[in-house]
Amino acid sequence: MAFDIDMIKGVYTRMAERVDKAREVVGKPLTLSEKILYNHLWDGTPTKAFTRGKDYVDFAPDRIACQDATAQMALLQFMQAGKSKAAVPTTVHCDHLIQAKEGAAVDLKHANSVSSEVFDFLESVSNKYGIGFWKPGAGIIHQVVLENYAFPGGMMIGTDSHTVNAGGLGMVAIGVGGADAVDVMAGMAWELKFPKLIGVRLTGKLSGWTAPKDVILKVAEILTVKGGTGAIVEYFGPGAISMSCTGKGTICNMGAEIGATTSTFGYDDSMERYLRSTDRADVADAANKVKSYLTADPEVYANPEQYFDQVIDINLSELGPLLNGPFTPDLSSTVGKEIGEKAKANDWPIAVEWGLIGSCTNSSYEDLSRAASIAQQALDKGVKMKSELGINPGSEQVRYTAERDGILQVFEKLDAKIFTNACGPCIGQWARYSDPKNAPKNSIVHSFNRNFAKRADGNPNTHAFVASPEITAAIAIAGRLDFNPMTDKLINENGEEVMFDEPTGWELPPKGFEVKDNGYLAPEADGSHVQVKVAEDSERLQLLAPFEPIGNTITGAKLLIKAFGKCTTDHISMAGPWLRFRGHLDNIANNTLIGAVNAFNQQTNFVKNQLTGEYGGVPNVQREYKAKGIKTIVVGDHNYGEGSSREHAAMQPRFLGVAAVIVKSFARIHETNLKKQGMLGLTFANESDYDLIQEDDTFNFLDLNAFAPDKQLTLEIVHADGSKDIIKVNHTYNQAQIDWYNAGSALNLIKIQNAS
Repeated sequence: MAFDIDMIKGVYTRMAERVDKAREVVGKPLTLSEKILYNHLWDGTPTKAFTRGKDYVDFAPDRIACQDATAQMALLQFMQAGKSKAAVPTTVHCDHLIQAKEGAAVDLKHANSVSSEVFDFLESVSNKYGIGFWKPGAGIIHQVVLENYAFPGGMMIGTDSHTVNAGGLGMVAIGVGGADAVDVMAGMAWELKFPKLIGVRLTGKLSGWTAPKDVILKVAEILTVKGGTGAIVEYFGPGAISMSCTGKGTICNMGAEIGATTSTFGYDDSMERYLRSTDRADVADAANKVKSYLTADPEVYANPEQYFDQVIDINLSELGPLLNGPFTPDLSSTVGKEIGEKAKANDWPIAVEWGLIGSCTNSSYEDLSRAASIAQQALDKGVKMKSELGINPGSEQVRYTAERDGILQVFEKLDAKIFTNACGPCIGQWARYSDPKNAPKNSIVHSFNRNFAKRADGNPNTHAFVASPEITAAIAIAGRLDFNPMTDKLINENGEEVMFDEPTGWELPPKGFEVKDNGYLAPEADGSHVQVKVAEDSERLQLLAPFEPIGNTITGAKLLIKAFGKCTTDHISMAGPWLRFRGHLDNIANNTLIGAVNAFNQQTNFVKNQLTGEYGGVPNVQREYKAKGIKTIVVGDHNYGEGSSREHAAMQPRFLGVAAVIVKSFARIHETNLKKQGMLGLTFANESDYDLIQEDDTFNFLDLNAFAPDKQLTLEIVHADGSKDIIKVNHTYNQAQIDWYNAGSALNLIKIQNAS
């Protein structure tokens, strides 16, 4: 039986009335995305049609999911909100703070030892405020959510950018910052700019070596890392219907890598099969009663160009397996000859040292079974592993079932390391090197979602390529980046030439899922007596103090850094070893922008201190400015803040005294996070004004006292020689967001409202 079945039935009960009204108000047939959005309006029954990409709309999400790294700051903020219980169903999942090194048993024991303080804090806060808690080892948040909480037609937000994975079960699931989650947990509306809509029509059918992963790798090539910004991607067509539910989840999951607000599929038989196999027949039965409302109106998919802002066509029968990378998830190549030629031209290492299978993107039973079919062939054909292989099952349910069915044993016979049911290398929790910064140049292939420099192992020289689990397995066995399993032969231990057959697998376990302990702890009905303790001398946890408003007078602000090129949340607030400080704002602030490239010297963590004329690390220089009461400005390039939805990338600069971030363009989640923390997130009205910024510049805002929606701000740039440039900067703040700024943060405003 499903969690929160009464809530799910409530969503379905009101759906027909609200969607029918929305169709009447909009005046045309509706996409699935629109049906879900209009069914979750904070004000209830729709009364107006919203303009895509323009109107800010208040929504009422059904539930919230948080992972342990981001949950710390979210819950620390919620503790200030003055509420006794989370207003909507909420869960916390411990999956990020488990480092992969020796293998599951040893690594989990180590994590429970070194991070016990954080796990105990999260468990106690969850117990106090009515939040479901999933213990370390229970699984990766998004796989656990898909197995237990996702439901067709629902709306969920989560404090991780890959919350979008739940679109594989027909949800609108959106990654947000912790402050957004706090709003909803506190019983308030959640605000989102009404998304644009991108339709992806899938024709044909996947076969052979081509997998659902290749669909999103192709879409990433087409749209690039920012092409989906501000849009929901809705997949449809016969190719979509023919795919498994977990395959759909894979596609939606990596939609975060194209900047999409989320991705989703219409409810179909594969989703019903998955619901029933994961002990949620009650959800499937309820969904079947409103089935026509859980997909787009027929006219939409018949003539998509009339209803979507952009339509992409992909013929699955013509799609081949792809490798994306290195260093960016949208650089796509076909396996074999093309990737080999690119590797030779760009001096990418051909030898592959590791293959990694798992992550929230590809850790389902189906994924493991298809990869295991390749591993079994290596055993049967006498082919020796040329690379090392690591496996991260998606959940304890998947792990237990895969072990029962002999799948994990196949990998173990090839000396693969079975890591904990956790993120591990995907989030940088991989103890691969003792000294990552000076580690050698190498290539790895994985079934993860992101492949930014240093992402997996901290080594800037690791070239990471993203592929499906079956291609990852084949390339790891061959040990060569340019290996094409469809055409290339391998020499086995007897000196014979052999080839792989096409991968096979099971959509769902033939004997059903099974698990002894899924790792879930339900909260007490009344947690008022539960004590949450944070030691004053803790290095891992720190109670929060409210931010003071920055104010409407910013003059004499100094340039902290002008970031050159790609500046992701990994550059602004690295993961890996820094994850241990995610609950201690002062300590984690010591990694602020240390990965950003300084445009003036092309170095990282080396900026000029305008007070001394000397160069130092970004956090150190910023702390000197803060000590002197001097506000600072960060300048950036396009798609600033892409990547994980970590609000630390906004909270840390805010805590250290940065007043404004001015860039060519923002990733959606990061722009919102800046607003939530009471900062100025601005864009150059003329992108070329980025080039005007010099190393010793001082900034004066000339009309911030007239900060208002749809009104540009004027910025005076004073150069070291006394010359000046006056430029215009744009913003997307509405009045409510300006109120956050004036209050010092959105949380400050919540506290004021709850106290009144």
